Amino acid sequence: MSDFTSGFWNIYITVLTLLSIAGCGLLLWSQSRTKIVVPPSAGAAAADVGTTGHVWDGDLTELNTPMPRWWMWLFYITIVFALLYLFLYPGLGTYAGKLGWKSSTAYQEELKKAEADYGPLFQRYLSQDLKVVAADPQAHAIGERLFLTYCAQCHGSDAHGNKGFPNLTDNDWLYGGTPEIIKTTILHGRNGQMPSMAAAVGTDKDVENVAHYVQSLSSANADPIKAVFGKAKFGVCAACHGADAHGNQALGAPNLTDKIWLYGGSIDTIMETIRKGRNNVMPAFDSFLGEAKVHVLAAYVWSLSNPQGQAQGVAK
Repeated sequence: MSDFTSGFWNIYITVLTLLSIAGCGLLLWSQSRTKIVVPPSAGAAAADVGTTGHVWDGDLTELNTPMPRWWMWLFYITIVFALLYLFLYPGLGTYAGKLGWKSSTAYQEELKKAEADYGPLFQRYLSQDLKVVAADPQAHAIGERLFLTYCAQCHGSDAHGNKGFPNLTDNDWLYGGTPEIIKTTILHGRNGQMPSMAAAVGTDKDVENVAHYVQSLSSANADPIKAVFGKAKFGVCAACHGADAHGNQALGAPNLTDKIWLYGGSIDTIMETIRKGRNNVMPAFDSFLGEAKVHVLAAYVWSLSNPQGQAQGVAK
């Protein structure tokens, strides 16, 4: 990384930028003075009407019309504007510009203005119960925008999730679906880890049998014979998923008896999960958004699987 912090790159960017602008000006000047010479074979008529003498299909003539002067001067003006801009604003290596403008400073000013305008509103919602906030149409609209900005990249704009990212519109929760737990998840994040269980289960055949048993808990597609043998080996999995395979929300261990799968419910996928394990990370948003915004966002996420709460707010 030291190569990118040396003074060479400052000079390189500055010289390259100025040469590019100068090159555009030189090209424009040279083209404005260039005239295409009509070959004698084209005849005097071609020179009189301002053509290059090139004719196709008998009557398609290439004209030698110069660019309009207003277009030429407009191009020159853009070059002057570029030089003036680079003098006033940063753009030439480490040169900060005459005005000293910084995008980071402008961003912080916008944040301060937004905090002054909307801070009291978020504080008012923070003082309310999450279910009350979920029933507020204005809070719901704000929460939706927060979700689309910060959560849709993983969970999808419709919150239906994707492979490895949970669906937030159903009532299947890894850590619990109460408003308070959802808020805790968003504030502090989650780190779900399933270790590789291949060695603990046994041979590859044992892994396959356990996969069939796990699939049989929610599907009739599993091989019943292999499922019987796999049940005897499932004991090493019961420590997290429970003897009844209903999962453990305290650990984030999913319920294996429903048909909801985070990575897929095929035999091959289940075997891959047993062999390699899974490691999912949900980032924490407490320091990034703050508790007040997370409060509104959590209320919105809770309403996705509890639409009756939002319906009550709309009715009011």
